[in-house]
Amino acid sequence: MKINITGKNIEMTEGLKAAVEEKIGKLDKYFAPDTIAKVTLSVEKERQKIEVTIPVKGNIIRSEQVSDDMYVSIDLVQEVIERQLKKYKNKIIDKQQNAVSFSKAFVEKEYDDDEEIKIVRTKRFDIKPMYPEDACVQMELLGHDFFVFCNAETDQVNVVYKRKGHTYGLIEPED
Repeated sequence: MKINITGKNIEMTEGLKAAVEEKIGKLDKYFAPDTIAKVTLSVEKERQKIEVTIPVKGNIIRSEQVSDDMYVSIDLVQEVIERQLKKYKNKIIDKQQNAVSFSKAFVEKEYDDDEEIKIVRTKRFDIKPMYPEDACVQMELLGHDFFVFCNAETDQVNVVYKRKGHTYGLIEPED
């Protein structure tokens, strides 16, 4: 696995690079040699954040961890990704197609699928065209963290969601 490390508002010391390569390198046993892990370290006020994104065929393995110590964040992100891989192994690996993104040992090893994903409720509702700002207002009125709507500008299904810091995000499909 190859590891691309970048930094935002942080001096990339040799110690930080070594810590990232050591911890994220432990994930190497799960992936094919040509897999690329994108690691971004950043500092915002007192928050030490690491984001790790590992694109594999058909899926994206991702974790973001924040603490007041970058080395703690690095440890946490490695543990979370390892847990995700073991928990969802049977769902992310289709033996015929996606297995090429992962190491043979990971594909062949069985992990306990202790928490099966179960959809327990289905909601149906009429999607009315509206502008993203109106969708945010509707989301707030409903007391939800996200809201699905038809964008009046693009005529496509979009999602607005609450972000940290009392801001909003918009998810729209790629063209």
